[in-house]
Amino acid sequence: MRIFSFSGEGEVKRVMRGIGVDPYGIKIMLPKTVTFLVRLEAVSNIAANILKQEMLSLGGDVAVSRGTLTGKTRNSTCLIIGQPCQIQSLIRKLRLQPFGLSRLAGELNENIKKYTKSNFILPLKKGSLRFKGRPRIMGVINLTPDSFSGDGLYNVSSHDYPGLALEKAETMLADGADIIDLGGESSRPGARSITVKEELKRVLPVLKKLVKNITAPISIDTTKPQVAMAALENGAQIVNDISGLRDKRMIKAAAKCKAAVVIMHMLGKPVDMQERIAYKSLIEDIIFWLKNAVDCAEAYGIMPEKIIIDPGIGFGKMPGQNLEIINRLADFKILGKPILIGPGRKSFIGKVLKTNPTQRTAGTVAACVMAAERGANIVRVHDIKEVSQALKIYSAIRDPFHTEP
Repeated sequence: MRIFSFSGEGEVKRVMRGIGVDPYGIKIMLPKTVTFLVRLEAVSNIAANILKQEMLSLGGDVAVSRGTLTGKTRNSTCLIIGQPCQIQSLIRKLRLQPFGLSRLAGELNENIKKYTKSNFILPLKKGSLRFKGRPRIMGVINLTPDSFSGDGLYNVSSHDYPGLALEKAETMLADGADIIDLGGESSRPGARSITVKEELKRVLPVLKKLVKNITAPISIDTTKPQVAMAALENGAQIVNDISGLRDKRMIKAAAKCKAAVVIMHMLGKPVDMQERIAYKSLIEDIIFWLKNAVDCAEAYGIMPEKIIIDPGIGFGKMPGQNLEIINRLADFKILGKPILIGPGRKSFIGKVLKTNPTQRTAGTVAACVMAAERGANIVRVHDIKEVSQALKIYSAIRDPFHTEP
């Protein structure tokens, strides 16, 4: 006898094949090995009781408050518990129901599609990036004199920092990086903004050198539309905006250049983000904020398939909140976008391990593996080789009979 939990559908398929199950039978039974928990807020008692009865009739269930069953409350949070096929049957039934359940059926159907999407293709000006299996790696090159991680390359006394940046980029790509992320302004807690002129002075010479010498896509880490536009005109293909495209000029610049974008969540600005930490419900608040930012970006002309989301590890979050974000990263899949996570050498790792930034490689690796297991599509890190090797082992363990290219 064997009792087991599985790490993916691939394992279940192998077990079924091993006992000689017909391929068509595998296709039919595989969805029955998955169970979804879908939380709904503020559902009227009438609708909640209908939901429960309908789901019970399908072999699933709906958890509701005690007051819903006794009639002592008007609304309830509901937790739908069921297999994909049961939820699809529920959706068909709800389309015929009153009390707002027909609308709920449409929303439930759309969100299930988004949540279960696992393969993404990010179209770029030159080629594309496919997100399937283990996450892609974004390598960080800080062109600042005051980087929190201690690896800033920019120094006013050095005339060859573009050459140093190229060497670093080439090493990163050889070690497993898929994207090179250039940033000319520090975003460490308490950092103050620099001028557009100064940021361009730091970034453009490096960008021009990299574009001539490497083929990997380059992203520009900036909150300034002028810097983003200049970088895109000189070969960058992705805008990585820690302010989440709050400035509509940034959206217009990215849309005009047909660039991909990373929309990150942050409270306030780097100078005060750690002084304004207040959430009603951490994950739900961030998802709501990101959804509004995504809707705005699409409304202003950015193609839906060119949007990446980032919950913003370390930006307006306490250490425990950063850990919660990684633990619940799969919740962000409901937005239907590739997920980027940037745990590299962040202070929450130092808080747990009691180490300085240069001693946080092991913690970064652990955070990246946990994020990968929960659905991360891109990890943004400084320690490329270590993270790349760890993710290869993660992928090999997850699917030992498949070798990724």
